[in-house]
Amino acid sequence: MKVNLPTKITVSRIVLVVLLWVYFILVDTLVADPIYLGNSGVSLYFLIGGVFFLLTSLTDWLDGYLARKLNMVSDLGKFLDPIADKLLVDSALIYLAVTSFDTLHIHFACVILMVARDLVVDAFRQVAASKGKILAASYFGKAKTVLQMIAIVLVFLNGWPFSYFDAGWDPALRVASWFVYLATAVSFLSMIDYLWKNRAVLKEEEHGIA
Repeated sequence: MKVNLPTKITVSRIVLVVLLWVYFILVDTLVADPIYLGNSGVSLYFLIGGVFFLLTSLTDWLDGYLARKLNMVSDLGKFLDPIADKLLVDSALIYLAVTSFDTLHIHFACVILMVARDLVVDAFRQVAASKGKILAASYFGKAKTVLQMIAIVLVFLNGWPFSYFDAGWDPALRVASWFVYLATAVSFLSMIDYLWKNRAVLKEEEHGIA
């Protein structure tokens, strides 16, 4: 099977996620004292990771743009794209919840809600795939992904640039944390939207059983 350029970019995003994980495993294992950039509160290692994460995230826009521009939308691309997104975003969410670095963390309850949302949607997509249907991501789902990526980058940067005025606040009330809460809410709403719009998949299953 010939793989087109947008799909190759999607596959490369999966490879980059693996490299990002290797980087943070090495940082957590080998780095004892973090290096901070001036008075910004931003760790050099997290800045590198955040930039890497951001560049990897941009490939999500690039493969979608090329697929539409070059008329190369494929079922394989529709299948792999949300998987690549979830691997990137969910792995970063989990890492930022459990990292031992002295930096802003993502509350684990938010991580559980967002990862659980992805598990539900993936299970629903598998039901559709078993019937020969591939369900593309909705605009609501794309908005969820964008908000998650923004929130993750802000946490990687320890809330910068908002940290210039909210660094002394309770971590749960900092601006970066509110982006995390917003991403969590939109993530949940996107699940409801996705299930409702594709509810016919389950109705057909019920008819088949009957």
